[in-house]
Amino acid sequence: MNITFKGLIALFLVLTTGRVFAQQITLRHNVKKAIETVKPDEIKADIAYLADDKLKGRMPGTEGYQMAVDYVVGRLKDLKVKPAGENGTWLQTVRLRKATTGKDASVTLINSGDLVATYGRNISITPNPVLPNVSLNAPLVFAGYGVSEPQLGYDDYAGLDVKGKIVLITRGAPTQFSSSVMAHVMNVSTILKTAAQHGAIGVIVGPADSTARFFGGGNRGVYSVMDAKGNVAVSRSFYAEQVKLSANIDYKTFSALVKQEDRDLKDILPQLKAGKPQSFALKAGINAAYHSDYQDIVSYNIIGKIEGTDRKLKNEYVVHSAHLDHLGIGAPIQGDSIYNGAHDNASGVASLLGIAKVYSNMRKKPKRSILVVMVTGEEMGELGSGYFAAYPTVPTKSIVADVNTDMPTIIAPLLSITALGAEHSSLAKQVDEAAGYLGISVEPDPEPAQARFTRSDQYSFVVEGIPALHIKYGNKTADGKNNLADIVAPWRAKYYHKPQDDINGIFDFEAGKKYAQLNFLIGYLVAQDAAKPVWNAGDIFSISDK
Repeated sequence: MNITFKGLIALFLVLTTGRVFAQQITLRHNVKKAIETVKPDEIKADIAYLADDKLKGRMPGTEGYQMAVDYVVGRLKDLKVKPAGENGTWLQTVRLRKATTGKDASVTLINSGDLVATYGRNISITPNPVLPNVSLNAPLVFAGYGVSEPQLGYDDYAGLDVKGKIVLITRGAPTQFSSSVMAHVMNVSTILKTAAQHGAIGVIVGPADSTARFFGGGNRGVYSVMDAKGNVAVSRSFYAEQVKLSANIDYKTFSALVKQEDRDLKDILPQLKAGKPQSFALKAGINAAYHSDYQDIVSYNIIGKIEGTDRKLKNEYVVHSAHLDHLGIGAPIQGDSIYNGAHDNASGVASLLGIAKVYSNMRKKPKRSILVVMVTGEEMGELGSGYFAAYPTVPTKSIVADVNTDMPTIIAPLLSITALGAEHSSLAKQVDEAAGYLGISVEPDPEPAQARFTRSDQYSFVVEGIPALHIKYGNKTADGKNNLADIVAPWRAKYYHKPQDDINGIFDFEAGKKYAQLNFLIGYLVAQDAAKPVWNAGDIFSISDK
C-alpha cells in the first residue's frame, strides 16, 4: 500500500492526538496580519484593570460592575465596534431577582413512620421567584436520575405516573452517555423541565454519596431574570409555576425513604449507572409550606457589532461571548475578602477585546456579522447569557453560532485544547481548521467529571437551539508528560472562586494571546462559511424540545 507524506502526517496525528486536522487553511494576507495584532501586554492590562480591588469583584448591581461596564464600552468604542444593545445603546437591561426562603418554612413527611423532615436540618427548600407563598401536599415517587431520553435508550419516567406528585431523584447519568450529554441531563434546569413535562409538581434531590455534606436552608438566595412584567424570563433553579417545590434532602433521609419500599440505594445506584432505570412509587408524601422574599437588582449585558460584508449573510450573526461579572466581596480568605476574578473571567473579557481588535484591523470584514457580547450573572447561573440567547437584541433566528470564552486558564503554554460542545455540531470542522492553523491539537475533555459543558454561557445558546462551544485547555505539556489537568487541579483549588484570583497569580499571557487568536479564527471561519452551522443528525440537542 502506498502512503503519501500527507497520509503519514495524518496517520501520525490520529495516533498521537486521536484527531485529524483538516487540511491547513489559507488566510488572506489582511487576516494573517490582523491576527498578529493581539498583544500579551494588552491582555494583561485589561485583566489588571478588571480585576483591580477598586472594582470590588464586579458583582452585578454594584458600582464596581458599572466600572467594568464603562471600561469595556470604552475599549469597544476605541476599537470602532458598533453598539448593538437596546435602543441603539451598548447595553441590554437584565433584571435580576434574588429570592430567599423564609425562616418559617415547614416540611412534614406523611406516611413515613418514624422518619422526620426538619427544614434546615435534613431538608432545604429552594425559594420560588414568582410565587411568594406556596403550600402543597402530595405523594412521593422515586424517579432515578429524573432523566427522560428515550431516543438515547434511557427513561426514568417510562411507565411511571408522576402527575400531581413530587419526584425524588438523585443527580447523575448512565455511564453510556457522553460527558456533555451527562452534564446536560444532570443540569438542574433540565431536571425541573423534565419533571414538569411529565406532570410533577415538585422535585426533591438526594445525594448519591453517603459522605455528602448537607447544606440547609435557602437563605443564601438563588437568582432569576425577570421580564418587565415581573415574570420569570430565565432561571436555572425554577421551571414554571407548576413545579412549586424544589428541595434537597440529606443522604440518611433519602436512603430511609427508599428502604421503606424494601429497596437499598447501594443496590439501586449501580443499576442506574449501568443504564437500568429503577423507578417506583413511595408510601411517603410531603406536606410543605414556605414563603419567598425578593430583592431586585438591575444589571446589564454589553453588545457590540462588527458588520458583515455579504449582502445576505450580514443579517446573520456569530456571537463571541464572555461573562463580565464575578462574586464581589465575600468571606475573607487569608485576610482578603475581594473576589477579584482575574482568571474568572477578566481573562475571558480581555480575550474578547483582543478578538475585537483583530476585526478592527481587518481591511475586509467577514461575510456574516459578529456580535461581541459580555454578559452579566454567569456566576448566578448563566443568567445574562440565558436572557440574551432567549431575547437577543438582533432577530431571534439570526444567531447561527456562539463561541464562548470563560476562564481559559492561561497558566501554561496552549498546546492542545478540548472544544466542549463542538462534537454535537458541524462546528467541529472550524475548530479543527483553526487549531490546525495555529499548530494546536484537539483532544477529548480531560476532565469530564467537571461537567464543564453546562457550567458556562455557551450552554444558554445550546438550549435555545444555537450550536455553541467553549474552548478549554487539553492535557499536552511542553515537557511531554501531557498531564496539564493534574497541574490545573491544585491551581484551581487555590485560586478558583477565591480572593487569591487576582493579577498577582499565575499567568501565561502568551497563552492568552493564542486563546484569543484561536477563538477569533473559529468565529471567523464560521462567519465566512456559506453554510450555517448545524447539529449532527440525531444529536440530543437537535431533537430536544426548544
